Amino acid sequence: MSTHVAEPPVKPRAHTKPFIPDFVYFEPGALEYPKGIKIMDWVKSQDIPYKMTGSHNRITGLPGDTELQQYKNAKRTLVVGVRKTLTFDQSKPSAEYAIPISTGCMGHCHYCYLQTTLGAKPYIRVYVNTNDVIAAAKKYIDERIPEITRFEAACTSDPVGLEHITGSLTELIEFMAKEEYGRLRFVTKFHHVEPFLKLKHNDHTRIRFSINSDYVIRQFEPATSSFEERIAAAGKVAEAGYPLGFIIAPIIWYEGWEEGYGDLLKRLAAVMPKEPVKDLTFEMIQHRFTKTAKTTIEKRYPKTKLEMDIEKRKKKWGRYGQYKYVYPDEQQNALREFITERIFEYFPYARIDYFT
Repeated sequence: MSTHVAEPPVKPRAHTKPFIPDFVYFEPGALEYPKGIKIMDWVKSQDIPYKMTGSHNRITGLPGDTELQQYKNAKRTLVVGVRKTLTFDQSKPSAEYAIPISTGCMGHCHYCYLQTTLGAKPYIRVYVNTNDVIAAAKKYIDERIPEITRFEAACTSDPVGLEHITGSLTELIEFMAKEEYGRLRFVTKFHHVEPFLKLKHNDHTRIRFSINSDYVIRQFEPATSSFEERIAAAGKVAEAGYPLGFIIAPIIWYEGWEEGYGDLLKRLAAVMPKEPVKDLTFEMIQHRFTKTAKTTIEKRYPKTKLEMDIEKRKKKWGRYGQYKYVYPDEQQNALREFITERIFEYFPYARIDYFT
């Protein structure tokens, strides 16, 4: 276990502005929906160049002389389309199902599993037929009554960073508020939560924030809101009465990790409301990667300091037919025990949902 003194915090990042894409594609049928027309009006108001296209699978010619430049430009590209597949994927352990409202993310987190999930299509997609998605969710809810059915809205995206464009989370929150047996949850690295603060949510939506040590955020999470911005937003969400959660992920073993994660939870406690936050949860996810992800990450972030030494890891069979590499049991146990102790030291009323 390291006794290295953690690096001192650096100046907070500049204020993180809402995402504005550099280019927008509209797929066939997108403008047949009110949301598609609304997004088109927004695109025009922002003077963003756009064009009509066929299927997003046929998008080619993204600007950039190299694959890396094309990747960075793709992350600044928005595709507006219709969600055709209304069969929801499972989303364990967070929820029963993933509810699809967007795909892709404008953040540049080096470790992100979307590196491989969206390997060839790193652009951002939003879906305009939210009513169809909600109708499908209603069927899933009704099929499981009297069981509660939870839906995760951030499996393949960070929809909070797109809410000013789509309004989709607002629609889901308002729908789920009326569902006795339905619950919504999503996680974000962005602080743009103002659209949700005055909604009638009926305690049926849990808003969670992805947080990490100062070192991890600075080294591996470019183009996301700062720790300070996220925590300020969490305070607003708590005051608005939402069930609140924090995901500490990915938990990374590095020189000074104990000081880093201890400081994280101390700072978090200092800015939370004085009264215990209602129904506060923590989820903990250790860093893991596949061989495919390792290759992709090293290509896209060639200067990354992310440790991905297979020889130092333990193999674990993944649900998608690939081995993933996690920390050996001794390191896993040290990380879990230390962070768990700090959580209950500062948040004795909280619940830890899982460590994985």
